[in-house]
Amino acid sequence: MLRRWAPALFVLLWSTGFLGAKLGMPYAEPMTLLALRFALAAALLVALALATRAPWPSSWREAGQIAVVGVLVHAAYLGGVFAAIANGMPAGLAALIVCLQPVLVALAAGPLLGERVSLRQVAGFVLGLLGVVLVLSERIEPGTLAGFTGFDIWAVVFCGLALIGISAGTLYQKAIGQTMDLRSGTAIQYVAAGVAILPLALLFEEMTIEWTGEFVFALTWLVLVLSLGAISLLMFLIRVGAATKVASLFYLVPPVTAVFAYLLFDERLGPVALIGMAVTAFGVSLVVRQAPAKRARQRESEASR
Repeated sequence: MLRRWAPALFVLLWSTGFLGAKLGMPYAEPMTLLALRFALAAALLVALALATRAPWPSSWREAGQIAVVGVLVHAAYLGGVFAAIANGMPAGLAALIVCLQPVLVALAAGPLLGERVSLRQVAGFVLGLLGVVLVLSERIEPGTLAGFTGFDIWAVVFCGLALIGISAGTLYQKAIGQTMDLRSGTAIQYVAAGVAILPLALLFEEMTIEWTGEFVFALTWLVLVLSLGAISLLMFLIRVGAATKVASLFYLVPPVTAVFAYLLFDERLGPVALIGMAVTAFGVSLVVRQAPAKRARQRESEASR
């Protein structure tokens, strides 16, 4: 039963990360919240790695490569998302923009890594961008230059940086072809991400925290449920050979986030935005969907494990 439902549960947990950011940031600035989250997650993962005798990198070079991925995937990605939400961007829209990550990776992997880019993936990229434009078009504030209802162009820029960060981290991981233990490796990634985020908090924020019940709940959720729970699910998925199913469900993250954001924060999307979200989801699905022959080979590989 766990093997059947784990991919969907992983996507569900991933979707709540955007909501945890929105819930916690009224009481702490975005980089301050992230620095605290990374510190707690790193401490817990180091303890877990030591308790379970997880293997650590065999060289400083390997540890440095893991750290670079951590800075890109955690600091740049989450930093951009948190900054965008702090600047007023709805959680559902932020999830929609960064949902283009598999599309961007698929296209960039062609010229950078020599992987074949199919016509279906190009079509998915075009549809994905079209959907985002439709959603943003409903938020344009008349009479302003690049102004949107509830947020400005900087929120879009921050989300774009988050998209570039996680895409670059994924491509770098593919390029070096490195495998790591998820316990010790993720601990190193969180340490590196914290080192990258802390100077931003020191330079641009007051680093004051209002320790309310909502903030403690949001921080606990972000650290335990996402940084530890989601990682544990991912470890299980990799062990049973079902990790590829997560990619096939990735395009469901924006609508799931939008539903939660509506229920918890009354974030509303108009008809054009809903159409745009559906178009983007379909575009991403074209990219992550495997060809029949590749699916058959994947099933054979999973069955042999």
